[in-house]
Amino acid sequence: MSEAFFNQLIWIWIIVAVLTMILLLFVTAPYGRHTKTNWGPMISNRMGWLIMELPALLIPFIIFLTGEGSSRRLIWILFLPFLIHYINRVLIFPFRLRTKGKKMPVLIVLMAILFNSVNGYFLGYYWGYLSSGYTIEWLTSPQFVTGLIIFCVGIGFNIRSDNMLIWLRKTSSNGYKIPYGGLFRYISCPNHFSEILEWTGYAIMVWNMPALSFAVWTFANLVPRALDHHKWYKSHFEDYPKERKAVFPGIL
Repeated sequence: MSEAFFNQLIWIWIIVAVLTMILLLFVTAPYGRHTKTNWGPMISNRMGWLIMELPALLIPFIIFLTGEGSSRRLIWILFLPFLIHYINRVLIFPFRLRTKGKKMPVLIVLMAILFNSVNGYFLGYYWGYLSSGYTIEWLTSPQFVTGLIIFCVGIGFNIRSDNMLIWLRKTSSNGYKIPYGGLFRYISCPNHFSEILEWTGYAIMVWNMPALSFAVWTFANLVPRALDHHKWYKSHFEDYPKERKAVFPGIL
């Protein structure tokens, strides 16, 4: 596949992301606290999460290993942050969830598998077959260093926010309390904000089309999700802090 055609496919996929975001601003995805039973068959929340996230780890890794990029240590370094995130998201995070008895629609799982498979294919193919232009000097460039710092800050906030939410669910009889501390002082969904930060940093760090597409899709999925969470918090807790925003401190 030529790089020009590859990039055209990604631009189409980015347009799909924008259209998906517009849809999600009007339709709340029915999983987690927004779960609905009228979206068809249901599956346990933990199993659903594991199944739908697994392609994001396996597909890009397998495709990458088949290409010439896997023989270069530099490309491993550039691919590694993505792998670290999804090793945590697939092999660790689902088994820490306090979601006993909760379910999600199988349809949501299938949609997530499609999203993760396409994004994973683009990333794996790029790193395996189209990444020959990188040189070792890239690792000391201001762009790489800036992106890496943003990515690390994002993943740090993401893990901390997940830990706080897991602890809250452990100590709550109905699974939900108002979270306080950390970035929760400013926004309802620091886990979503930090994941957007992660993939924005990664796109800056590696500066290629698949990483840009992944960042756009993350934004398109998580901003509407955060707005829905914020609205849910305000409707379920009369004393919810009025100064909090949904996802971007002081902005939205």
